[in-house]
Amino acid sequence: MITFPNAKINLGLNVVERRPDGYHNLETVFYPIPLFDILEVIPSKNKEIPFYLEVIGMPNDGKPNLVEKAYRGLSQKYEIPPIEVTLKKCTPFAAGLGGGSADAAYTLKVLADMFINTPNYEELHNIGKSIGADVPFFIKNKPVFAEGIGTDFSDINLSLK
Repeated sequence: MITFPNAKINLGLNVVERRPDGYHNLETVFYPIPLFDILEVIPSKNKEIPFYLEVIGMPNDGKPNLVEKAYRGLSQKYEIPPIEVTLKKCTPFAAGLGGGSADAAYTLKVLADMFINTPNYEELHNIGKSIGADVPFFIKNKPVFAEGIGTDFSDINLSLK
């Protein structure tokens, strides 16, 4: 399955306070934008390796990629057969556009669609929240007013078209 994780922008950003855990409480509007990575997930023919990830267009820093964290988070709850993932990065990394978080969220959604009969938004939201603050936004992937660390949403009616 091939999918296209999009980026996001913040329309206004009010940093309310710094938290002891290193995050900030904030108020902002998250808005999805048409800047995309390319994510392909296929069942693996190699049954010896449960998860294989190839990332194109991003340096390897030796840390687990958020796509891998998403796979691990979901596979702790569900039986996911061995998969191969190819991620082509087009969204600039470390630019505040949520590219890695979008990749993780789309990985959760694709794996849920491929291997889980009844995926549930709240469950994917909670797994995403354990991966990173922006991941739950991309599960929903529509304009929202975000509070807290950016994981508490209120729906808004906003179109920039």
